[in-house]
Amino acid sequence: MADLFDNQRAEAPPANRPLPDRLRPKTLDDIVGQDHLLGADAPLRRTIDSDRLTSMILWGPPGCGKTTLARILSMQTELHFEQLSAIFSGVKDLRRVFDEARLRKHNGQGTMLFVDEIHRFNKSQQDAFLPVVEDGTIVLIGATTENPSFELNAALLSRAQVFVMKRLDDEALELLLSRAETDAARPLPLDGDARAALKAMADGDGRYVLSMAEQVLAQGRTLDTEGLMQAVQRRAPLYDKGDEAHYNLVSALHKSVRGSDVDAALYWLARMLAGGEQPEFIARRMTRMAVEDIGLADPQALPQCVSAWEAYERLGSPEGELALAQAVIYLATAPKSNAAYTAYKKAVGAARKTGSVMPPRHILNAPTRLMKQEGYGEGYEYDHDTAEGFSGQDYFPDELTREQYYDPPERGFERQIRKRLAYWKKLRDQRKA
Repeated sequence: MADLFDNQRAEAPPANRPLPDRLRPKTLDDIVGQDHLLGADAPLRRTIDSDRLTSMILWGPPGCGKTTLARILSMQTELHFEQLSAIFSGVKDLRRVFDEARLRKHNGQGTMLFVDEIHRFNKSQQDAFLPVVEDGTIVLIGATTENPSFELNAALLSRAQVFVMKRLDDEALELLLSRAETDAARPLPLDGDARAALKAMADGDGRYVLSMAEQVLAQGRTLDTEGLMQAVQRRAPLYDKGDEAHYNLVSALHKSVRGSDVDAALYWLARMLAGGEQPEFIARRMTRMAVEDIGLADPQALPQCVSAWEAYERLGSPEGELALAQAVIYLATAPKSNAAYTAYKKAVGAARKTGSVMPPRHILNAPTRLMKQEGYGEGYEYDHDTAEGFSGQDYFPDELTREQYYDPPERGFERQIRKRLAYWKKLRDQRKA
């Protein structure tokens, strides 16, 4: 690997070329962190080695090597290489590329088209790829940071294989830093903690870690973590409230609470807040958790969330965030039950099936003489007048048999509710006997 970078220096690259560009991998073996695709006998490696390159979508976070991989693939074939960015290109650009590709095909040469940020194309633009991909006019390589299942047309996905590229782990980032040191012929002026902090700040982005390394190499002294923070531009976490990262972190928080993992729940809460998520949205989601995943197993869960929501609105940030953290801790450590949630869904299903059947007449009020003549209110027993405060009458429509929707578990406060329901069932059965 050192020989490769020695050769790069021998080519005397211009001094103004950024470090990430100077160290851009030139072979598949130079790409780091993607062994699941490019290692021995990995799926993409097998496709390349067998010379059976087909249209594909490369899905992964920024800085994981999507563009670099596409460029290297273009050198592995005899196909003519074209590159477009969906941010700056439109239908006119696509039409030009397709027309030129058809001419090349007629002359016996294929075309590889790399489209960066392909998810930026709208549906009609994506549809334009279908005929030229299907008839082999182009081999399409699309790169996207967004989930293809949501952002790309099903028809296009059916004609391309999706390869998932991973964010770079600590080992891969360390390898890039070592390459930067080889290129500079000197070590990075960082102590151990600062080096670890540099990799953490990169957040899995190889291009970014090399850009920061270039800034560090310009320093004239060894930096500790505090000095590093002052020397380089700190990166905001990769979090867009409108993209998949938003939904992934929301899901992680919700499922950590549901799984009673308080520490993981606090971590995901902190990640969302650090990413700029609106605290009001988090409070609203926690309120949903209280009724969906805890319910009456702990009746205080809902008031805790509403109170935390109000506390944040009154305190603001950062003090109000502590109220949200307190509510997350309460939810995660509370007994869990979805019995109320499940019962309501069953009741909704039954209501849809039964339509507009009337309530039984004995529980209807009879404010007029005609209604009394029709039997409204006849036979109704006032529960408070009974010895047990429970009449045991049937409140379902006459056309329906009694059904049980709510089945509380033997957990938390619902254990007491279960005892009450069992007692009332016993009285109801005695009344029927």
